[in-house]
Amino acid sequence: MRFSKLFSVTYKEAPREAELKNHQLLMRAGMIHQFGSGIFGLLPLGHRIVQKIIGVTREEINRIDGQEISMSAAVPKGIWEETGRYNAIDSSMFRFQDRHGQDMVLNMTHEEPVVDLVRNVINSYKNFPFSLYQFQTKFRDEARPRGGLIRLREFIMKDAYSFHTSEDDLRITYQKYFEAYHRIFTRLGFKDFIHVASDNGMFGGNYSHEFMLLTESGEDTLLICPSCEYKANKEVASSPLAKAGSAGKGIEEIETPDQKTIDELCAFLSIKPENTAKAVLFETVDEGEPVIAFIRGDRDVLQIKLETALRKPLKAAGDKAISTAGAVAGSTGPIGLNLDKAWVVVDPSLDVDGEYCTGANKTDYHLVNFSPRRDFLDQLSDAQKERVKIIDIAEIEGGDPCKECGASLETKRGIEIGNIFHLGTKYSEAMGFTYLDQNGKSQIPIMGCYGLGITRALGSIVEEQNDEFGMKLPITIAPFELHLMAINYKKDEVKEAADKLYDELKAAGIDVLMDDRDKKPGFQFKDADLIGIPIRLVVSPKLLAENQLELSHRSDPKQKERIDIKDAVSVLKAMIADEYKKFDPDYQAEAKN
Repeated sequence: MRFSKLFSVTYKEAPREAELKNHQLLMRAGMIHQFGSGIFGLLPLGHRIVQKIIGVTREEINRIDGQEISMSAAVPKGIWEETGRYNAIDSSMFRFQDRHGQDMVLNMTHEEPVVDLVRNVINSYKNFPFSLYQFQTKFRDEARPRGGLIRLREFIMKDAYSFHTSEDDLRITYQKYFEAYHRIFTRLGFKDFIHVASDNGMFGGNYSHEFMLLTESGEDTLLICPSCEYKANKEVASSPLAKAGSAGKGIEEIETPDQKTIDELCAFLSIKPENTAKAVLFETVDEGEPVIAFIRGDRDVLQIKLETALRKPLKAAGDKAISTAGAVAGSTGPIGLNLDKAWVVVDPSLDVDGEYCTGANKTDYHLVNFSPRRDFLDQLSDAQKERVKIIDIAEIEGGDPCKECGASLETKRGIEIGNIFHLGTKYSEAMGFTYLDQNGKSQIPIMGCYGLGITRALGSIVEEQNDEFGMKLPITIAPFELHLMAINYKKDEVKEAADKLYDELKAAGIDVLMDDRDKKPGFQFKDADLIGIPIRLVVSPKLLAENQLELSHRSDPKQKERIDIKDAVSVLKAMIADEYKKFDPDYQAEAKN
């Protein structure tokens, strides 16, 4: 490609609203265009990068027997209603009506559509296992799109779905995707990525992993143990929090006038927050059912953990829900709650045999020496016990002990670049997808799903690999392998040499961008730094006078090497092959060509 023909304009400054590096640099380099909040288009340079990311991803998924398909971006709402997610998902789902008044959905993910597809094709155990994948534009009406290509309202994603007759079989495929993702992210050039345990969220299922790029600009908080292999998203991180000890005294009701917060109560009674059982009041979004969470007073409830445990979205409890629960705001405790109407969740940070101060469900009164087992759990009827759960809902912080080895956990920030989920039978069962086993009996298939954000991968790589001058792109995804810079191209000797070299390089299978513009050298070099193509070759009158060219690498542009013109093609082919091998030891130049 000749730069003079390239549909692209570079800019000295980034848009004012661009906060993250990827947004700034991709806009300045003329790789993306912003149509609106969280809505971007790809210009030729950006499109070429995305196609290379897709190419690497496709190779690795095909390698584990994934079969590529293409599903529709829009479907009737009825498909989503079968699983209940049409109503369960908030306004982040794009909904519209067609000209006939039929309610439609722009898919944010494709679990429902892929089951609708497969249930009309597969009916025998002989067809299992199999894995389908696609590269598809997704839509999500984000409340706060951010970070250039990191959080978008419209984005390209690779999503894959596997179908199985047993949990053991699913685990085999799950492991294959796990390893494939490691290969993909290594080949794409990510330097500092890890996998962590994560929350299945709206997808359902029993286990999942996220692949995270470690960066301070990340929006996810990760808990990582420096002494062992434990790593988890904060949404699922757990820790063996210290316990309060054994109960010995008897429960007692005391007057606590106007003491409504933990801090006020502790000051009034001269106790520590860890000696209190704090109540946090929620209600379910759909039904308004009260949910009362109890946790040690020095800890906080992580709402997403609670929502995952109950499989219901929650919000802060309103007056009606508080009244329905039989609770008293500012003095809520377990004893006296209406367990016919309310759910109670107790975090394990509270030792069920310890003693705490908690609310008495009576204005201006609290209970001291309250023991969860003795004074509450053992007093429940069988029906009431069904409404009480002991579940980890605590927000874990840096410095808390690792649940595996006891070392202090560290916090890091990360950008999610991929995820893999065990789905179980959530979607196949809800949508009536069955098959006949060896004995002719109807069975429900088990599913896994595997997501990888393609446009997010572009933004994330740029976020990680840049300097004050621009992007530093890995050769595996750079828009071109070589940036050929013709200095003073209008001079006959430069034009002749550069054109000849350009043709030879292309004939040798090298993907080259030649800067043949009538620009000052300083402008050309700044654009080369900004765009970030890894290998740079300079043709100039001074160099040609010595029958030489200047070779450098974007990662260290000050390290320059002179090569003879006659050796340029062979030197570059070897250099490019070595670059690919940094990211893929199995790279074969013949395969690329």
